[in-house]
Amino acid sequence: MNMLYALILVFYSISVLGYFIDFMQNNQKVNRVAFWLLSVVWILQLFLFIRRFLTLDRLPLMTAFEGMFVYAWILVTVSLVLNRMLKMNVFMLLVNAIGFTLLSISLISPAGDVSQQLADVLITEFLVVHVSLLMLSYGAFTVSFAFSLLYVVQHKLLKRKIWGTWLEKFGNLSNLERSAYYGALIGLPLLFTGLILGVIWASVSVGAIPWFDMKILSSFLVLIVYGAFLVQYRVAGMRGYNLALFNTAAFLLLLINYFLSSVFSSFHIW
Repeated sequence: MNMLYALILVFYSISVLGYFIDFMQNNQKVNRVAFWLLSVVWILQLFLFIRRFLTLDRLPLMTAFEGMFVYAWILVTVSLVLNRMLKMNVFMLLVNAIGFTLLSISLISPAGDVSQQLADVLITEFLVVHVSLLMLSYGAFTVSFAFSLLYVVQHKLLKRKIWGTWLEKFGNLSNLERSAYYGALIGLPLLFTGLILGVIWASVSVGAIPWFDMKILSSFLVLIVYGAFLVQYRVAGMRGYNLALFNTAAFLLLLINYFLSSVFSSFHIW
């Protein structure tokens, strides 16, 4: 059963990621994948609800764990029903981001009939998922940085009219710019969901959230900076050399967050 809880969490996070990409890109293929993953989440949640009902011989709505779990299931149900009616990507993204947060809280704050063994397992698994999501986001941001750096170098060479057949190895400027955007597009929701899980894990396992810890502050700063990069590209329509420099600076901030902020952190060891 612990595996089912973990699968729900993983499928739901990927679904939210898909809706975020669809919101930014209007990608119908990604939208369909996100919808079917969300459908799988709904089925697994319903199965666990029925199983708990049969096991406990009562309606599973009595504990904080059960209440938030059902609340999240209701949001999934509503979003699945309205998905075909409203065709509003931003609605799907917002509702499911809230649902994912509620589900995350419910799975690591068990109470009442939930065993302490299950509580310990879920808290440990949340820490693993938290770290895994952050590592994946760092990987995506690194790829994004690489494309932006290639853009900066090629832009400089073209501006100075330095030609050569080897210049073609850098790729087209527009393709480099677009690829850098896609890397950040994937990395941002991974970082966001990872930070959410980390905050919830800290509140449960430690008893308080050290908001003024350097690592936490710098992580949310990275989130804001990359969010600004995506907004400038997608909403403001900004393109070119300055945007590539901005993305490069964002990656340098990410490196500072990863390597240096831990030195001043009393909460994180890396």
